[in-house]
Amino acid sequence: MTGANEFKLTQGPEDSVSAVKFSPSSAQFLLVSSWDCTVRLFDVSTNSMRMKYQHLAAVLDCAFYDPTHAWSGGLDSQLKTHDLNTDQDTIVGTHDAPIRCVEYCPEVNVMVTGSWDMSVRLWDPRTPCNAGTFTQPEKVYTLSVAGDRVIVGTAGRRVLVWDLRNMGYVQQRRESSLKYQTRCIRAFPNKQGYVLSSIEGRVAVEYLDPSLEVQKKKYAFKCHRLKENGIEQVFPVNAISFHSVHNTFATGTHPRSSLLLADTITSELSNAQTFRSF
Repeated sequence: MTGANEFKLTQGPEDSVSAVKFSPSSAQFLLVSSWDCTVRLFDVSTNSMRMKYQHLAAVLDCAFYDPTHAWSGGLDSQLKTHDLNTDQDTIVGTHDAPIRCVEYCPEVNVMVTGSWDMSVRLWDPRTPCNAGTFTQPEKVYTLSVAGDRVIVGTAGRRVLVWDLRNMGYVQQRRESSLKYQTRCIRAFPNKQGYVLSSIEGRVAVEYLDPSLEVQKKKYAFKCHRLKENGIEQVFPVNAISFHSVHNTFATGTHPRSSLLLADTITSELSNAQTFRSF
């Protein structure tokens, strides 16, 4: 059942949704990747699916390069780009293991992928071709672009900050302030820090400036917990998303294959513990 401020998109994926991304030019178009091996483009205004394309296995992430080109990767280890005008796709390259993350950095004009093969790779979207491979300490579970930097979360609760203009060295090496496995990292809209979540229902707010004064601002909080019959259930925080206008963020758990869109999320979430402003 949907609420008063949300509606369900038709022709949704047949399995769990792995990522949703709005077009950089308009909130009218939504890109959706799924464990059903597809990437779908939806027209939100008409509640219709414009097109879909296939991977050989589950798709774990997708991103817009520009309004007419989508990029995606997943368990088949292939990185694809799809022309949304001509409905033609191209295999740009591969990783040596499944691709977990796909992001675009407009400041450097580069696509960034992170993989379970313990690498981050950069791709020139104009050619398109591989522009460099950079080894990480462990499997890449999540990454987020913050201006000309990329923040990478790996297994072992490690967090690495790279300068995309000079990938010759790691700018910062950190350890998550949360006790358990990292699930998601998302950079602040102002590029000054990031929000990190883990499997034990906690979220940490971190700042990139290493000065002691700035580091005093960081904090963590509990969320996505349910107490029944005296027993507390704790859920992993699988997703974090910032609002493009209000600079607040929401967290999510329990992935579902159905797609629900909220018309006014500020009124729904403004009093929730998991909705903070930056």
